[in-house]
Amino acid sequence: MIEMKEISHAYGDFKVLDHINVTIKEEQITALIGANGAGKSTLLGVLSRLLEPLEGDILLDQVPLKTLKSKDIAKKIAILKQTNQLNIRITVKDLVSFGRFPHSQGRLQKEDHQKIEEALEYMKIKDLENRYLDELSGGQRQRAYIAMILAQDTKYIFLDEPLNNLDMRYAVEMMTILQKMVKELKKTIVVVMHDINFAAAFADHIIAMKDGKIIEEGSIDYMMDKAILDHVFDHDFCIAGVNGRKVCIYYQQKETVLETE
Repeated sequence: MIEMKEISHAYGDFKVLDHINVTIKEEQITALIGANGAGKSTLLGVLSRLLEPLEGDILLDQVPLKTLKSKDIAKKIAILKQTNQLNIRITVKDLVSFGRFPHSQGRLQKEDHQKIEEALEYMKIKDLENRYLDELSGGQRQRAYIAMILAQDTKYIFLDEPLNNLDMRYAVEMMTILQKMVKELKKTIVVVMHDINFAAAFADHIIAMKDGKIIEEGSIDYMMDKAILDHVFDHDFCIAGVNGRKVCIYYQQKETVLETE
C-alpha cells in the first residue's frame, strides 16, 4: 500500500499538487482522471520519487519513501512516462533488458535473463525480440515497453497515459493485459487516463483530480456520476446505462432553432 500525506509540489510559483492525501490500495487498477494540467502526471512523478515533494510524506508499505535509496525504490516501483520513448535504434529484447538494470546494474545474470524471457512471453512479443522498435506498430511498441516494466519485476506499476496513440483494438487489448497482470501477477497498477469509459470498464478505483487537488475518489459506480464528472472536466456529460454498466456520453446539447414564417 502507498499512502500520500499532505503532499504538495510546485513549478516555480505555480502549485501543481495541493495537499494531496490519498491511499493506493494493493492488487487493483487505480485510474487517475482529470483535465490537462490537473496534476496527474506530476502525482505519478512524486509517487515514484522522480520528483521531490515540497511538503508531505509518502509511505511505501509503511516505510517513508524519502528514507529509501533510488535503487531500492526501483525494485519496488516501475514507472512508464510518456517521455520514456527512446530516440535510439534498439531491438525489443535490448529494450526489455533495460528493465533489469535496478537488479543487475548492467551485468545480466541467469535470473535476469529468465525475467526478460518471461516478460517477452507474457506480452506475446517473443517473436519480435530481434526487431527494432521503429519497425513496430504502435500497439507492438507499447507491448515492448510494458514488457520492460514487467522485467523490472516490481510490486507497483505506474503508467502515464499508456493508451495514447493506440487504436480501439490495441487500447482494449492493453487494458485487458493490465487486468491480467493484477489478477495473475498480483501487481498494483496506477494509470493516468483520459477516456472515462475505459477507466470505468477496466479500473477498480477512480481518483479524479482538478487544479492539483483530489476532487473525488471511489468505486466505478460512485464516480460515474454526472455531477462529479461535470465538475471535474467542466463539461456537460450524460451518464447512460448499458448492459447494467454506466457509460459516459460526450454530447453537446443542440440549440433550439425557432422556425419563422
